Amino acid sequence: MADVAAGSAPVAPPNAVAQDGPMLAADGTPLKRSLARALRREKIRALALIAPLLLFILVTFVAPIVDMLFRSVENQIVSETLPRTVEALNDWDFSAGEAPGEDTFAALYLDLVEAEEFKRHTRLGSRLNYETTGVSSLFRKTGRGIGRMDVDAYTDAFQDLDPAWEDPATWIALMDDPATRAALPDTASAWGSWVRMVANREDVLAEEEPEDFVYTMLYRDLMAGESFEAPALAAAQEAARSFDPVPLKEQFLDIEEDWAEPRVWGTIQAFSPDYTGGYFLASGDLKLTPEGIERQDENQRVYILLFKRTLFMSLVIMGACVLLGYPIAYLLASLPLRTSNVLLILVLLPFWTSLLVRTSAWKVLLQQQGVINDILVWMGLVEDGARLVMINNQFGTIVAMTHILLPFMILPLYSVMKTIPPTYVRAAKSLGATNWTAFWRVYFPQSVPGIGAGCILVFILSIGYYITPELVGGTTGTFISNRIAYHISSSLNWGLAAALGTILLILVLALYWVYDRIVGIDNVSLG
Repeated sequence: MADVAAGSAPVAPPNAVAQDGPMLAADGTPLKRSLARALRREKIRALALIAPLLLFILVTFVAPIVDMLFRSVENQIVSETLPRTVEALNDWDFSAGEAPGEDTFAALYLDLVEAEEFKRHTRLGSRLNYETTGVSSLFRKTGRGIGRMDVDAYTDAFQDLDPAWEDPATWIALMDDPATRAALPDTASAWGSWVRMVANREDVLAEEEPEDFVYTMLYRDLMAGESFEAPALAAAQEAARSFDPVPLKEQFLDIEEDWAEPRVWGTIQAFSPDYTGGYFLASGDLKLTPEGIERQDENQRVYILLFKRTLFMSLVIMGACVLLGYPIAYLLASLPLRTSNVLLILVLLPFWTSLLVRTSAWKVLLQQQGVINDILVWMGLVEDGARLVMINNQFGTIVAMTHILLPFMILPLYSVMKTIPPTYVRAAKSLGATNWTAFWRVYFPQSVPGIGAGCILVFILSIGYYITPELVGGTTGTFISNRIAYHISSSLNWGLAAALGTILLILVLALYWVYDRIVGIDNVSLG
């Protein structure tokens, strides 16, 4: 008291708030900065907790989708297998109606020699065969005959001129000179192919004499280039003028006359870019041709039909599951707990049975000599000679898939209905509502979130199903997913399969958006 009376100011505690300064934390730092640091730590801790799950989703879900999107437009096989041919075709005009000239055939010769060594020409032929029928066999036949072309005359002529051409050291020294490589571009390109082929065979370059295609390219360079100062090249150029030329175009036509068809070259030119929309065009029953975009032939227009059929049948299956699943879920929610649990086990029983077994059972039940037809004949509802066709069509697919997907509709409905208090219906009845009015205006609106959840589950599952339609669908009951599986496992046209899958994904997302706009995704509930 004496100090106060003397006019001395009281000492403020360390964490006190100054009237003219920022609020401080216990450690003396500004409170705002301290709170921001604490929130940042909480976010980092939360991110660390979900990091494993996030990584799992990225690896197993996002990455495959990205890869699928890339494969639907990727087309690098053409430019990687025929790089020189693709470059030579830049100066060729398809509208002229003639096959390209000798230079392009020389580039094709060099590309196919290397492609045959690494067995890449067959994959290229399969890719282009999707666009032009017969290209696959053309590349296979040419690959077998490329080594038998009559170009060894150049090899013999050069070696007779100077035995040094037989020595690999001569070629190595020649190709190590940048000026010589620039003056002999085709030879340098052929030499690069030869080096890669020797490495692929695990041989020693200094011990291997170049093959005929290297000598062929040397002849072309010597005939096309100016005078060379090097004595060996000058002598070879002078002698080459007296060689009997071997036209490569004629050699290719001797192997297969289809190389004279401009359409084959136009297909190579049209699909030479590294990325193409040809797969998406094929998904829409269109095709990319040298003349431009055209419609597929009448007998090849299947994908639009399959997309329409997939949507129609998925909606029918979803509707059938709602009609069958709603009464069952209502019964389960209304019965005593002990009884409903027993019945719920029966609903879940199909999950404990193999999908293949359930589908095969429906084949036995629905076939013309099956159980259902036998019962109908025994009851006199159908004649024995006019049994119903219920399998290998859309009806069989709808019946089998409705049975398989029905639990996915019942469970969301049941979980939502269990949360609806029964007192609401009794209150409505006590106010004079009939049973139907109480159900329709009180109970049903509260069960709509379960219907929405069940519809989304059933529709998304059904639109991507392919095992059951493959077994019971026949030719009229298959889905677009069956075609995707065919291209992945049988035809190996992964690009088209990826394009179809991408379109299916976009279609599902679009329908999901429409559902959200009309119904509202907030009204979906799993209980």
